[in-house]
Amino acid sequence: MTVSEIQPSLDAKGLRIGLVQSRFNLPVCEGLTRACVAELHALGVADSDILLVTVPGALEIPLMLQKMAASEQFDALIALGAVIRGETYHFELVCNESAAGVSRVALDSGLPIANAVLTTENDAQAEARMSDKGRDAARAAVEMANLVEALEELANEDDDAVFG
Repeated sequence: MTVSEIQPSLDAKGLRIGLVQSRFNLPVCEGLTRACVAELHALGVADSDILLVTVPGALEIPLMLQKMAASEQFDALIALGAVIRGETYHFELVCNESAAGVSRVALDSGLPIANAVLTTENDAQAEARMSDKGRDAARAAVEMANLVEALEELANEDDDAVFG
């Protein structure tokens, strides 16, 4: 059986990527951002094609993502933050609402958004995950931006050329 398939691509040359980073739990968030930007560079994104915006905390990330998506200046966005469990129920609220907001913006805008808002039990878990999660988010954003572009190109082609 032979099916049509769009191959994933991590070629990021020419992609414009927006980053929204929380300043709450700043050392972890800065570690996420460093790893993310380093991976974006490794994939071919130029400094001039990366915009970093910081916000107070994880709950503010979705609004900034929404504004950046509406600007139509980006091929993908990345949410970077860290929510570390404390002694109150606030942890669950922030984790759930931040994740739901990020997903809602992606679905409403049709723009790929990689969610690298860590939700961990303690500082050690966050520090152990920040580099990998930052890199993973960069790769996910690039892959999804390329997939969206490939699907849009297919939609503009004659159906017979694709499925003929």
